[in-house]
Amino acid sequence: MNEKEKQKQKEKNILDAGIAGASYETIQRYGEAAKQHFVAYSGEDNEIGKALVKGLKQVAEETVNPDYKFQNIHQQAGFSAEIKEVARSNAGHVIYGDSSRKIRTDDLGSVNDPIYDTVTVDANGEIVGGTGAQMKFLGASEKDPAKAGDAARALEKLQSKKFEKYLEHDAKIDVPSDQYDKMIQEADVKIEGLSRQLEKQKNDGNIEQAKKLQERIDKLEKIRKNLRKSSVSSEEAIFARMHPELSTAIDVAKISHRAGVQTAETAVMIRGSVSIVKNLVAVCKGEAEPDDAVMNVAKDTATTAIAGYGTGFVGASLKGAMQNSKSQYIRALSKTNIAGTLTTVAIVATKTLTRYLKGEIDGVECLETLGEQGTGMVSSAMFSVVGQMAIPIPVVGGLIGGMVGYALSSATYGILTNSLKEEKFAHEQRIQIEAVCEEHIKMIREYRAEMERIIQEYLIESMDIFRESFTGIKNALAIGDVDWFIESTNTISENFGRKASFSSMEDFNTKMITGSTFKL
Repeated sequence: MNEKEKQKQKEKNILDAGIAGASYETIQRYGEAAKQHFVAYSGEDNEIGKALVKGLKQVAEETVNPDYKFQNIHQQAGFSAEIKEVARSNAGHVIYGDSSRKIRTDDLGSVNDPIYDTVTVDANGEIVGGTGAQMKFLGASEKDPAKAGDAARALEKLQSKKFEKYLEHDAKIDVPSDQYDKMIQEADVKIEGLSRQLEKQKNDGNIEQAKKLQERIDKLEKIRKNLRKSSVSSEEAIFARMHPELSTAIDVAKISHRAGVQTAETAVMIRGSVSIVKNLVAVCKGEAEPDDAVMNVAKDTATTAIAGYGTGFVGASLKGAMQNSKSQYIRALSKTNIAGTLTTVAIVATKTLTRYLKGEIDGVECLETLGEQGTGMVSSAMFSVVGQMAIPIPVVGGLIGGMVGYALSSATYGILTNSLKEEKFAHEQRIQIEAVCEEHIKMIREYRAEMERIIQEYLIESMDIFRESFTGIKNALAIGDVDWFIESTNTISENFGRKASFSSMEDFNTKMITGSTFKL
């Protein structure tokens, strides 16, 4: 690898570190959300030193009587549903910045609370009034494997005397997500039928019978009003009871996917912006054609999106696991950006090893590169936290901190490795190095002067066009207006004397259908 390629790779590594730093806030937030599911599985919140009465793992280990397997499994699945509902609710609160948390009354010390299964507490741990809820996964029957009558049976049970205490306390009743709509429909049908009977009894003068019918209608209406759709379906509750590890992994993966999408967007924004500027300068200097520059930007953003998604997905999962680790040291590390950075390191290291295996670099250069990337990236993880504290703006602080950390660590690493190679430089070598440095300084000054000339000759006159076009591109992407995007990009090309290949999506489709030849 020549010096130009090395410099290009170093710039890319610094930018990768910046992107990893910019993902700090996202990985922290989604990682903490994922932690809720790790706690739900293990039954232990190691971060605050609290053990839950039951986790999914403990529920799955409960005894099942072979003679009553169906009943036992469904009863235990009800506990699994409570645990998953709490974890999902709290994960959502974390992601959206809500400091309140849902908690099972069992875990508040009120085991087998007669009225509520869950309540919501505020940031100070105080119970929020009116948030008490009862979770009821009822209606399953071994004789009805298709579950066609689950909703009707569940509604019938809720009308029995056994459940009147919940209505008296006006408790919300969380039911399986797959049963909720059917239960509402069933309640409406029953209320309508009872209302017709009520009118008939009133007309016939049967006051006592009419009173009983009205009480049944009132009870159904209150049940209907208090029913609430759980985030957990009856199928998911059973699955969590039978396969707690896999059930947890699925929920963590869903959260990690959301983190991956968000970090991909951040990465594209950062790398895309840098790529646009670099390619515009290359076009202005005559080093690249506008069409090639557009393709370069597209390529940069596409590859960055994939890497960004991986950083967010794996980073959030890893952060969640680290945050609930039994090790205090690992929990402390989870507050840095080490989770996202380790993912980036793995991606970068894979590329370096691939180049070594292809024979593009030798073993020494491979090890040196891996060492620089590793120390640089880990340093960027620490500095991203400092950057976020110094500049408490999502993305910006972490981005700058990550870049600074990588640059400083890489520079230090370079000095140390060079000093290890040779104890000292000969006087003549020092003179040569100083001469080379002087030449580099001279080149930097010349490059700066050239850039200023380009700006004066090209960019200042076109600044309004650039500004207007970039605003159009941004707004078009925001609302998904393809024609506006094409028009805005064509404006830049036309400003440099290039003819647009097509003017709209319709024009593009027409040329594709007719087989017209055009160059992208």
